[in-house]
Amino acid sequence: MQCQFAELIEQKESGSKEAGLDGRIKQSEDRLFELNARLEQRREELQQESSCTITDIRHHGRAWVLPHPERTLPEIARMVSNEEIERIAVEAVIAYEEARGWKVVSVEKENRGFDLISRQPHPEDPETAIAVRFIEVKGRSTVGEVALTTNEYKTAERLKQDYWLYVVFNCASTPEVHPIEDPVRLGWEPLVKIEHYHVSAQKILTAQ
Repeated sequence: MQCQFAELIEQKESGSKEAGLDGRIKQSEDRLFELNARLEQRREELQQESSCTITDIRHHGRAWVLPHPERTLPEIARMVSNEEIERIAVEAVIAYEEARGWKVVSVEKENRGFDLISRQPHPEDPETAIAVRFIEVKGRSTVGEVALTTNEYKTAERLKQDYWLYVVFNCASTPEVHPIEDPVRLGWEPLVKIEHYHVSAQKILTAQ
């Protein structure tokens, strides 16, 4: 962004009469201001994280994790992870980005809250990126609703316009890529379902 801003200023100072040049300079300046503010905020957060320490382990509770009791129902089954559909979706997104001239790196196994990092190379220096997208890929065999994990959603909240959700519909036939910038703005609904409550026999006996 700094390189882009400098190039625009150089154009103006050289006497360019290009239409919309002042507007592009203003947009670039605003974007730089936003990025610098986010950089400072992230530095503060990292500084705070460096103050964290590990103390004694304390047991607060336990959870018994079971398969979803309704996992065979049609509305639940279509949300179950399918490695082949996921592979097709990721390949479709990579092809989509490369067709735009962007370079893609997969970070799927690093649990970052997104699957791919896509960078737009500078036209005069391919090793320098002038734009970046942090992409979470969601694939569906046909067309259906999409869910984000807590980590993915929180990462999207933090990265804002740099976070992109690429939904790939019809992976079982002809994949269709649908890119969405800053997906948090879509108004996601949290899904919380409690199957039952239980209490130990010891607590029943001591309560009398």
